[in-house]
Amino acid sequence: MQSDLPIWRQHSNLELDRIQSGFACALHMHQPTIPAGADGALISHLQYMVEHQGEGDNHNAEPFAQCYRRLADLLPQLIQEGCNPRIMLDYSGNLLWGVGQMGREDITGALRFLACDVEMQRHVEWLGSFWGHAVAPSTPIPDLKLQISAWQHQFAAMFGEATLQRVRGFSPPEMHLPNHPDTLFEFISALNQCGYRWLLVQEHSVETLDGAPLSQEQKYLPNRLIARNSSGETCSITALIKTQGSDTKLVGQMQPFYEAMGLQPLALGSRKVPPLVSQIADGENGGVMMNEFPSAFIQANQRLRGEQNGTVAINGTEYLELLDAAGCSSDQFPSIQAVQQQRLWQRIEHPATPAKVSQAIAALTQAGEGFSMEGASWTNNLSWVEGYENVLEPMNQLSARFHQRFDEALADDPTLSGSSEYQEALLHVLLLETSCFRYWGQGTWTDYARTIHKRGEELLI
Repeated sequence: MQSDLPIWRQHSNLELDRIQSGFACALHMHQPTIPAGADGALISHLQYMVEHQGEGDNHNAEPFAQCYRRLADLLPQLIQEGCNPRIMLDYSGNLLWGVGQMGREDITGALRFLACDVEMQRHVEWLGSFWGHAVAPSTPIPDLKLQISAWQHQFAAMFGEATLQRVRGFSPPEMHLPNHPDTLFEFISALNQCGYRWLLVQEHSVETLDGAPLSQEQKYLPNRLIARNSSGETCSITALIKTQGSDTKLVGQMQPFYEAMGLQPLALGSRKVPPLVSQIADGENGGVMMNEFPSAFIQANQRLRGEQNGTVAINGTEYLELLDAAGCSSDQFPSIQAVQQQRLWQRIEHPATPAKVSQAIAALTQAGEGFSMEGASWTNNLSWVEGYENVLEPMNQLSARFHQRFDEALADDPTLSGSSEYQEALLHVLLLETSCFRYWGQGTWTDYARTIHKRGEELLI
């Protein structure tokens, strides 16, 4: 994963100088793992939906399953018609593991084709994520890298290490970006250590170094996201900006394509480059994605085939590698930071220390005025912390016990990570951090969390 060699440019059939504008669409797919199988076994929620068709929207189980595999049909059809489609795919580790548990070879076979077929490597980009669909700002810092690397292990086990090497972009669950200095620093450091080159971020989760919202033009360019921790250390990663809030119609009806059609090249460094409209949506959730996306995706790509205005579908890493080949390196990208950073650093006298940062956060939080260190996600009106102490406290306790039990032992004997004792405990730590146990409110889902916590504690006795 640490290789700096370009891996997408050699497959690309696009030329930067002939591109007026581009759009990059990603589909996010996820099903949590829940303790709801026979005798409380851990199963995919998709399996639970199949087995309980009469509950809620569970009748959508098979339509969901088809959404997970349908790009394997849509892309070859478009390519055969002379189109040049692109799509980015973000599948949680939970989902990849779960469809394997279910024996759904129709799904895993389709995903293997999309990940490993030589022709598909021009058209499909896989994005990394957390294995357990955790939200980064409230995930214990020692577990950030575990979530990232567990997904990489899952992906490599299913599709091979050569395919994993092509995964250069990262899609954080719920588009949730930490804005606490230490959490953000550790998150980006972990991404860098695990070989990622860029991160997809929600537009209102970041700001300029002056604390201002990003201009409309800046949202269409790659940016350099800078993280500074409470000790004054810094690190950075390239960021592509996802515009607007969470609305599956944006991708379901191919809005990024129509937005890109009206854009002109923008200045970046010493030259002009094509702007990029980046967007992600749930790939299966809701009527628009289940029913309208396939025809909209086909129509947009068929229209592109006949267009002469230079708008193209292009994936994130392909775009960045074409820019790099043209001499536009990341040090020329505009610099940004997580929201609220300007307010925080303005209040701290140089040099920064953990004590000063902690005091400043406490003072700003008490003063109100919209200051928060909970991070920002696709929605700015949903808290992943408030009201969920009955999930967060056990989650933090289990993580702490796990690291107390294994960290020193691993330092002495790294092979311990291959033991069933370690992996079973790690599985429960990663699962308990799944966002679904907070997204759906109190009740069944927090009960699932309680069960996973109890089993994890028993494993660590």
